[in-house]
Amino acid sequence: MLCRSIKRIAVLPVFFCVLAGMFLTGCSQESLIFFPEVLPKDYRFAFPTPFQEVHLSADGIELNALHFRIRSPRGVILYFHGNAGSLRTWGEIAPDFTSRGFDLLIPDYRGFGKSGGRLDGESVLLEDALRMYDHLRKEYPEQAIVLYGRSIGTGPATWVASQRKPRMLILESPYTSLADLGAYHHPFLPRSLIRIFLKYPLPTDQWLPSIACPVFLFHGTADDIIPFGMSERLNALATVKHRLIAVPGGGHNDLGHHPFYQQELGRILEVE
Repeated sequence: MLCRSIKRIAVLPVFFCVLAGMFLTGCSQESLIFFPEVLPKDYRFAFPTPFQEVHLSADGIELNALHFRIRSPRGVILYFHGNAGSLRTWGEIAPDFTSRGFDLLIPDYRGFGKSGGRLDGESVLLEDALRMYDHLRKEYPEQAIVLYGRSIGTGPATWVASQRKPRMLILESPYTSLADLGAYHHPFLPRSLIRIFLKYPLPTDQWLPSIACPVFLFHGTADDIIPFGMSERLNALATVKHRLIAVPGGGHNDLGHHPFYQQELGRILEVE
């Protein structure tokens, strides 16, 4: 889902002026990175898989998540979604995991769906992600927790894995860092300038080497939003068991529709 943000940036006619003005005036970077769907507090989710709503308090803000449950689960997936939408649609991915014997907890970021507040920098995003993980630790042993990040969610998932000891980390369409991604799409901008002013550097490449659990990366070879080469670089940085699964012809938002992805995801969750 990161594609919507990058594409919107890509069509701006005066890249440098817009970004420079944003940096100098303090204009919200969030409006260029995140595209939430806001839901009313009384909105009722409807999915075929049994679930319950979870409400966690964070600095006086209520974070909303959906906890999909099955009988006798083999573990639980903590899923950090992309940069757009809400749980209204993200909840549709539940069968990918519940059908393979796992419970699923998927939170909305601040300002998304029914979650209150707003995002205001990397630290808030990461602290909320860790809060969700620690919530799961009250019910599941750590070796039963699988971290899964998709697109922009790969950064928070990787950071949490570097702070805790999950069963494994699965990354779908990850980036080395948002600074690198910005430089890739806007090569005329000095990388040093991007790094200085970006409120969400999300340096996945710096966090990955310290992770002690197995790491699996999925990436489409035809991804034109986050280049496949970023997963190759991340895969080379892993210091423990790791594997890069290249999905031939896969784009940024369609990996779940590829039989090869489904086959490999099932194999990982069954064997590891």
